[in-house]
Amino acid sequence: MMPILERGKTLVEKITGWQRPSSDELGRLVRQRKANAFRFEDDGIIPNHPHWPLVVYRGVVKLPAEFDPAAIFEELFERNNWKGSWRNGIYDYAHYHSRIHEVLGVARGSAKVQFGGKRGRTLTIKAADVAILPAGTGHQCLAASEDFLVVGAYPPNGTYDECSRSEDHAHAVKTIFKVAKPRQDPVYGGSGPLFDIWKAFR
Repeated sequence: MMPILERGKTLVEKITGWQRPSSDELGRLVRQRKANAFRFEDDGIIPNHPHWPLVVYRGVVKLPAEFDPAAIFEELFERNNWKGSWRNGIYDYAHYHSRIHEVLGVARGSAKVQFGGKRGRTLTIKAADVAILPAGTGHQCLAASEDFLVVGAYPPNGTYDECSRSEDHAHAVKTIFKVAKPRQDPVYGGSGPLFDIWKAFR
């Protein structure tokens, strides 16, 4: 659940436009960055995606002080049709979504996150980074700075769920590969590198 303070800030921003970038300003905040791809195998508990890797863009947006950094990610994801945004941290237990993809934009601070389960990989993600998780990708926060804040969102083609138990695995492996590829990259829209990367693993 979104912390009360962040919920209040979001409401004020949306009503007044305060600290939220305009469409033109948003375009100038996005940087061209190389996509880093990490593929993980099914470990019997965390299935991960059978074809598509985790994609991470490092320092992909500018976060100038005149804007709320979380609002930048909310506007960016919304513009590219990734909806249902929220503000929070990342759960401290391993979990995944079997029926939807997820994007995570780091608005503040930094964290060590284990992606892919115990046999996966621990990455440090920090402000201005974006991680795109195909359905099934395990993620767990191992440690975080006190100011760590993430904005998450989802493409329209999917249904939110949360899986964390070994009993979830059998059903999850049947649903993960059915989740369609999103129509837009959450950062770069229709021209983003996400599609070529995920296509290469099909």
